[in-house]
Amino acid sequence: MDDDVLTTLKILIIGESGVGKSSLLLRFTDDTFDPDQAATIGVDFKVKTIAIDGNRAKLAIWDTAGQERFRTLTPSYYRGAQGVILVYDVTKRDTFSKLDNWLNELETYCTRNDLVKMLVGNKIDKVGVREVDRNEGLKFARKHSMLFIEASAKTRDGVQCAFEELVEKILQTPGLWESSIQGQGVRLSEEPEAARGACGGYCSLI
Repeated sequence: MDDDVLTTLKILIIGESGVGKSSLLLRFTDDTFDPDQAATIGVDFKVKTIAIDGNRAKLAIWDTAGQERFRTLTPSYYRGAQGVILVYDVTKRDTFSKLDNWLNELETYCTRNDLVKMLVGNKIDKVGVREVDRNEGLKFARKHSMLFIEASAKTRDGVQCAFEELVEKILQTPGLWESSIQGQGVRLSEEPEAARGACGGYCSLI
């Protein structure tokens, strides 16, 4: 592990096919957007180091395929994850309706009970075709103790915030990552008092 990196975190991006998981990942890691992005076959993997409150964390981000025929590959991807970004398309209600299925899968395969979950409503740049209201997403996130933000991989809106707030919450949950740096005496600054992050994402109080 790099000397100046506090910890390495495994982050998953899950959700139905076509909701923009790969586009969110590429916007965050490479600051690029391809409107003709092909469907991910199996899994894609990116690494990016970010700084949160003076602490550097290396993110190993796994982009899992949404198609049902690849579902048999995913159990090993869930193993050891500290954070999950669950994505739906605000212009397609069926991708929102199937979030419960993804949460059930998380519960089945995840090896940690305290992993941090972030719900992202993607494609807010599409005007006039929204099928899922922001308040619906917020209500769902609150019900399942998830962070929440709406975003657009195309315009950059909310993308950086989604990842940063997820990582910030993970770092505020020492049991998720401290075992990898035991004995190094690293301590984080105190948690912020506000439940709402600087980017406006909803941080549920568990």
